[in-house]
This record gives sequence, structure tokens and C-alpha cells, in this order.
Amino acid sequence: VQLVESGGGLVQAGGSLRLSCAASGFTFDDYIIGWFRQAPGKEREGLGCISSTDSSTYYTDPVKGRFTISSDNAKNTVYLQMNSLKPEDTAVYYCAVGWGWGTLPGLYHHWGQGTQVTVSS
Repeated sequence: VQLVESGGGLVQAGGSLRLSCAASGFTFDDYIIGWFRQAPGKEREGLGCISSTDSSTYYTDPVKGRFTISSDNAKNTVYLQMNSLKPEDTAVYYCAVGWGWGTLPGLYHHWGQGTQVTVSS
């Protein structure tokens, strides 16, 4: 099982980025893909998740209305569209795969290496 995030970078406040999470090594169905982030000195924070079965999504309050998770099962890829970015969104962003619904890190058993997102003011 391998997850590879991409699409991070430097963006000005108010801008947008789209992160990708390319999955391999498992059949991309009946799984939950979650997005998380971790800023320096802070705990890993759950952002949301998507079901590969029916594409239902869940978002945590800090990103609800600004971030959107989508998937392309044919490409085994999940996306995190981030709009109206703020300096406090600066963090390393991770995707992970698991079976449980939600954003508790313990629900996920494989993680990507992360991609850095930096939002300048």
C-alpha cells in the first residue's frame, strides 16, 4: 500500500491549491481516505474524509466551506481542493487510508509522506 501526496507549495492568503493523493497497492473501493495536516509544534489535525464507495464526504469545522474532497476512482486518486487559504493553514498535509469513518488518526492504517503547504500573509 502506498499513498503519495503532491500539489503543495507556496501561495498567498486568499489563494487556492489542489492537493492530490495517488494510491496504489490496493483496490480502490470500500475504503475511507482521510486528509490531515500538521503544523510545527502542533498535533496532527483531521480535515475530512471521503468514502470510495459512494463519495460521501465529511469535513471538520476549521475547513468546512473552504476545502473540498473529491475522488477519481479510475485513477485511484483523491483530491483536496483548498480555497480562501489563510496563513494558519500552513502545515504539512497528509492523506491516509482506513476503514473507519471520521478523522481520528487511529482509524487510518497507511499514510503518505506529506506535502508542504505554506500560505503567506
